[in-house]
Amino acid sequence: MTQALFESTIKSLPLLGRGKVRDIYAIDADKLLIVTSDRLSAFDVVLPDPIPSKGKVLTQMASFWFEKLGYILPNQLTGIDPEDVVATSERDQVRGRALVVKRLKPLPIEAVVRGYLIGSGWKDYQATGAVCGIRLPAGLKLAARLPEPIFTPATKAEQGDHDENISFEQAQRDCGSVLAGVLYGTGKNGAQIATETRNAAIALYSAAADYAATRGIIIADTKFEFGVDASGTLHLIDEALTPDSSRFWPADGYREGSNPPSYDKQFVRDHLETLDWNKTAPAPGLPAEVVARTEAKYVEAYELLTGCKLVD
Repeated sequence: MTQALFESTIKSLPLLGRGKVRDIYAIDADKLLIVTSDRLSAFDVVLPDPIPSKGKVLTQMASFWFEKLGYILPNQLTGIDPEDVVATSERDQVRGRALVVKRLKPLPIEAVVRGYLIGSGWKDYQATGAVCGIRLPAGLKLAARLPEPIFTPATKAEQGDHDENISFEQAQRDCGSVLAGVLYGTGKNGAQIATETRNAAIALYSAAADYAATRGIIIADTKFEFGVDASGTLHLIDEALTPDSSRFWPADGYREGSNPPSYDKQFVRDHLETLDWNKTAPAPGLPAEVVARTEAKYVEAYELLTGCKLVD
């Protein structure tokens, strides 16, 4: 097991903030350094025990998808080696787990695409016959493949809060409100950006799901984040199609009507569900066995999808 990084301690660049998983540093007016730690959040709470190798899996898997799907949409990558922007003594903190990215204006929504009926979507369907207001055929079973992927945007939660599903109309309003200054003069508005986001998210998910199927993995659903540059051009940002942002199932373990085994952090969620915990901070610690098995699942997902060994 490799040593885990809970948070970076880079001093050669200004720290802008720490998210649930990532530490963000300023390089200059156009670029940021994003360091992906081994922190793990569940139920929107950061757990006290990091998962070794997790940050490297997320970074290297996202980079794989950025390259593979770049023909669909521009992304945040600059091609600059993170080791070139920090002090020599800090290179071990960024090696294999950091990206130098463009400074872009993030959209205020999570772009969620669902291809299968599971999780909160299943609960919504049972109660209403729809998922986030999108009517679906009657009689679908747990984990059923949907007739076509659906776009179900959500709010971006602050640490400790929970994402909330919103309508597409609300997504249009939110994008217009937050991006008003950026879009001024570009000929675009919030409705157009939200529509571009929906179309891009479904195209990215569909292409990724088709590829993953050739590797024996089902991508049941995923969450993208997007941003725009000064000209209003939409970019894929943050991470993409990782075990943190997606639900990965082994195709040979999939059975409609049952909850399939998972390569993502559902293993940790299932463990936490057995505890007497109210899903608010502070979170309970994880047993060593759960940490080790979770690390193994992350690494296995990366190596199965990419066909490459994780670079440590």
